[in-house]
Amino acid sequence: MYRGLVYVFIAATAWGTGGAAAALLYRDNGLGPVAVSFWRFVLGAAALAGALAAARLTAGRRPARLARPAGRRWTLVVTGAGLAVYQTAYFAAVEQAGLAVATVVTLGAGPALIAAGGRLLLDERLGRGGAAAVALALAGLALLGADGGGGGPRPLLGIALALLSAAGYAAVTLLTRGAPAGDPARTALSGFAVGAVCLLGPAVAEGLWPAGDLRAAAGWLAYLGVVPTALAYGLFFAGLARIRATTASVVALVEPVTAALIGVLALGERLGAVALLGMAVLLAAVAALAVAERRTATSTPVRSRVTVGG
Repeated sequence: MYRGLVYVFIAATAWGTGGAAAALLYRDNGLGPVAVSFWRFVLGAAALAGALAAARLTAGRRPARLARPAGRRWTLVVTGAGLAVYQTAYFAAVEQAGLAVATVVTLGAGPALIAAGGRLLLDERLGRGGAAAVALALAGLALLGADGGGGGPRPLLGIALALLSAAGYAAVTLLTRGAPAGDPARTALSGFAVGAVCLLGPAVAEGLWPAGDLRAAAGWLAYLGVVPTALAYGLFFAGLARIRATTASVVALVEPVTAALIGVLALGERLGAVALLGMAVLLAAVAALAVAERRTATSTPVRSRVTVGG
């Protein structure tokens, strides 16, 4: 159980670094949100494929082929499409409504949608402690966003895109949590491949190739593909095998905390007292979910459910 919490925590921390890399690509290399998401998926798939090939060579044999339950291919298609929707919609929401609003709406609506879906579809019961932790997390996000400043040219459109992103995130989390057990790396690889196919046409229409310093652009794109994509999603899917979907969605709220710290330390942004309080409340919610998950794990065994790729 604790390993699952650690996996999701590391994944969310890695995700929090991706926004800064994407912002630099927008500013310095003229790429839009769809193109950044496309390259992120392509390079993430390449990184995972390389890692799996290296694992096979190290093992010195071909891994045993896993059985394919009926409907798995459709599960992989829906997972990949959901990844494409929620990542691209979030990046677009940042452009239209600003970083603070997009982050608060997406990551605030996500746990609520996942809690509802987990109760209806997976029979995951939060309990009073879990429900209180979700409410605490939403309060922390509201505080963090209230002091975020910024804004965008079309805030209503941005909010709609952020809600679409939250819906895609919830769908991927619930689908992965409810699927048969398997290899999380292959799950992520399959999802990235499907997501890249979904985004290819829109990315070409938006402008696929970066401008400016191509070496710097290649470096940031490679970072996006390896750390907040291949590594983070592999760990996230592995974590979902061990903890409840709602718990994972709340632990993942360390992402905006990470992004805010990067903004202060690396990008010269300032955080007021309200935002700092919001960060503290968010971290308290993550700690409360860890306690609630431990109590649930001791009373009800958690069955492993991770989508199998390949």
